[in-house]
Amino acid sequence: MYSLEALFCHVDDFCQEFEVQWQKKLLTQGGIKRRREKSLSLSEIMTILIAFHQNHYRDFKYFYLNQVKQYWNSAFPGLPSYQRFIEWLPSTLIPLCVYLKHCFGKGTGIGFIDSTSLKVCHNRRISRHRVFKDLASRGKTSVDWFFGFKLHLVGRSLVNC
Repeated sequence: MYSLEALFCHVDDFCQEFEVQWQKKLLTQGGIKRRREKSLSLSEIMTILIAFHQNHYRDFKYFYLNQVKQYWNSAFPGLPSYQRFIEWLPSTLIPLCVYLKHCFGKGTGIGFIDSTSLKVCHNRRISRHRVFKDLASRGKTSVDWFFGFKLHLVGRSLVNC
């Protein structure tokens, strides 16, 4: 999604349904727990996090201070300081993971596999290497030989609903 407004609407629709279900599932303790209100809603926080990854910034602090605070201040009234926003991030982990899983779609049944080498030492030092002596072995990639392990990644193809 390239529009900030479209992204927010999609995230907000999800959060309205998710938060009701999530509050039902949470365990309650006997004592009274203080819940301080945030100046941004959960959907606004998640929108900023997703927009950070869509805009290809490398540094979140730079993105927040130079993009969000300067240009999106009117779109997000009540923007907190950078430090306060960072303090709120752990509370968005579960909703953000559920949202991303919701966006994945259904599996097509098509899988793919790839591998990469994990070199434990340079080829010249194989005879002197002692850390992974019994575990590591020589292997070959499409480029060259190595001494170490081969990491395999297996994935499935997904289709958006």
